[in-house]
Amino acid sequence: MSPETQAATIGRPPGFVFRNSNSGRSGVHVSELYCEGVSVAALAKRYGTPLYVYSGSMIRERYETFDHAFRDLPHTVCYSVKANSNLSILRLLAKVGCGFDVVSGGELLRVLAAGRRAAKRVVFSGVGKTQEELRAALKAGILLFNVESESELSAVAACAQGSRKNAPVALRVNPDVAAETHPYISTGLRQHKFGVPLREARFLYAKAAGMPYLSVRGVSVHIGSQITDVAPFRDALSRVAELVRELRRDGHQIDYVDAGGGLGIAYDKPEPSDFSRCAASYAQAITEPLRSLGVRLLLEPGRSILGPAGVLITSVIYEKANDGKRFLVVDAAMNDLLRPALYGAYHEIIPVRSNPVARSQVVDVVGPVCETGDFLARDRELPEVKERDLLAVLDTGAYGMVLASNYNTRPRPAEVLVTGKSVRVIRRREKISDLLRLEL
Repeated sequence: MSPETQAATIGRPPGFVFRNSNSGRSGVHVSELYCEGVSVAALAKRYGTPLYVYSGSMIRERYETFDHAFRDLPHTVCYSVKANSNLSILRLLAKVGCGFDVVSGGELLRVLAAGRRAAKRVVFSGVGKTQEELRAALKAGILLFNVESESELSAVAACAQGSRKNAPVALRVNPDVAAETHPYISTGLRQHKFGVPLREARFLYAKAAGMPYLSVRGVSVHIGSQITDVAPFRDALSRVAELVRELRRDGHQIDYVDAGGGLGIAYDKPEPSDFSRCAASYAQAITEPLRSLGVRLLLEPGRSILGPAGVLITSVIYEKANDGKRFLVVDAAMNDLLRPALYGAYHEIIPVRSNPVARSQVVDVVGPVCETGDFLARDRELPEVKERDLLAVLDTGAYGMVLASNYNTRPRPAEVLVTGKSVRVIRRREKISDLLRLEL
């Protein structure tokens, strides 16, 4: 793979680009991966591997691009905290006025730690909110509860009455819209655990309106994640728009429509156009059915903001061959990046230093965990690399570190945030002593 090809693969300024490096011993020109103004190889040398590296400028740019795409309709962008919940990243987003979508009490506490004023821009989603979590959200004064069942509606009402605090609610409706994505992250069909059927919505809204301390404020919908065709979003919001009209005819005040998130990214190739075009197409599909309703739109992007803004750096430990089958054993494993093992997900993998005359090889990139499912790539064509060389696993800013575990008693990686030439450790590398500390 030539430097030009690699630059096309990862050339997403201002985040990750290849720059000319010194020639090798043979005089061959070599290119080196940079995160903004900092050498990725230098980061690996200083902080070790596996290592998550994020571009602060890229996070801000993608958030602002997404926000700008919806400029023609009143809206609030509520970043989906489950995509990447690092406190420094939440603080970065809070400072530019972003709201947040949380799905647990722990995520709510993270948002409050990042900036207490952000509570007014928080929506609380999820099918299994506990009473402790509900009380915490009421105390914080969040923007909206996205209620997902009749039982939860009663629980919110009870907690609100006990706290003597008004609870603003929206019902998450299930529009029964199919989306082309992995079945584990599809959420908009009737066989999924999320939301209430559209046909039951009017009954539940009437019930909510009769409950003290509940304030019906909106309608919520979310059909899944990693969706790259905007048509399902348009279909879902068209059904929601009709429901809003019905609810208003029933006498309900509907101020908000929460359109959820789900906009996908191109893991296996560069984005077909710049992100602004992708965001604009998504915005048009979402807003077209809602323009005449006079509602405030709530949006929950996660992956589309953070995904391309992060990479996982890993070192090659061993080269190995079994009867012609070739393996690269690296120091990152399924506990560091679960998506390939969990979903069979594809992540582009490239050498941190590119040699244009390197031969290509077909390999499995695997980790040290004692599972056959511990792989980052299978039958992947890569430029030939050697032991101790560095590889970058791309598009791991979302659902990377947040899904990491300590399986095989492996400490989780460090995380660093780069802005220009400034580098900050935003999570230190765990030690074995950290893992043992809570055990008796």
